[in-house]
Amino acid sequence: MGEQRVILIDNDAAWRKNVKAILVKMGYWVIGEAEDGLTGLKLIRTRQPDLVIIEAFLPGMDGFEVARIVYEDKLAPVVLIGSSTHQNVIEKAKNAKVFAFLVKPELDFNLIPAVELALTNYQERVRLESQVQELQNTIETRKVVERAKGILMETMGVSEAEAFKRIQKQSMNKRISMRAVAEAIILAHNL
Repeated sequence: MGEQRVILIDNDAAWRKNVKAILVKMGYWVIGEAEDGLTGLKLIRTRQPDLVIIEAFLPGMDGFEVARIVYEDKLAPVVLIGSSTHQNVIEKAKNAKVFAFLVKPELDFNLIPAVELALTNYQERVRLESQVQELQNTIETRKVVERAKGILMETMGVSEAEAFKRIQKQSMNKRISMRAVAEAIILAHNL
């Protein structure tokens, strides 16, 4: 808990003051506050918080739109605050990909658990996306190396194991990745 950087966005200064007091008491750093969505989005982009707590219904750009942009740009998890839980509000929150939705009158009891869960779930999402990217790169590398091995086997009449050893040896000698060697083989073959 704590030492996470938070931005609050709501047009009610008293509400922001109350939430800030709760967060600071629990060790969070409130690094910025905004009264409207557009100003809040600019603040998020410049200060790069760990978490955003935003009112759903703001003047100008509403909290749903800001939350959607923050999610798509992978800036931070968003906890959305609203004064009602009508079904269309919940649907809009789902579409905005928020990590939690709280109702204002019940904040004192639910804020910190929602914040902690949002932060944890967001970190897990980032970790999983990184892992997926790494796996995709590994698969792409394998495909390129396999293609290069095929070219060497066909043009030089060597076995699959020998083709792999040649790619591997060039990689070590040139101090470049096997993928780079394989791409060079493919490029040279296509000329």
